[in-house]
Amino acid sequence: MTELNIGDTAPDFTLPTDGDGEITLSQLKGQKVVLYFYPKDDTPGCTKESCAFNENLSTLNKINTAVIGLSKCSVKKHDKFKAKYGLTFPLASDENEQTCEAYGTWVEKNMYGRKYMGIERTTFLIDENGKIAQIWRKVKVKGHVEAVMQAAQDMAKAA
Repeated sequence: MTELNIGDTAPDFTLPTDGDGEITLSQLKGQKVVLYFYPKDDTPGCTKESCAFNENLSTLNKINTAVIGLSKCSVKKHDKFKAKYGLTFPLASDENEQTCEAYGTWVEKNMYGRKYMGIERTTFLIDENGKIAQIWRKVKVKGHVEAVMQAAQDMAKAA
């Protein structure tokens, strides 16, 4: 498993998104990107996190910051999730876990003594040149979006 660090180049990817779209990270150069990995559509924590990013999207867009949610869920599930909660940013589908592996978010988890592989809730803030500016691992949803926004705003001020 790759361990990415601040200052590393964010691994590029092209993934299918909701609405039969496709997103390529390198095509977003020139703007900051919040790339958040989450375990599953329409579960309590993931819903809270996604809705919080959505509520703050206009603020992030004003400081030239795009948001991409990424999970293993299918494009069809993403479509339902977006429609249900009115999400307005792309949700990328990584069904073969390659992007999760590249970012080190595909990990062994343990629930009630049962071990399984899954996505560790992680957020990367990527700068305009495609370098990782900030990493939040094992994210706790409460207060997380505010912390990410603060980091993006600090970067915008420093630019």
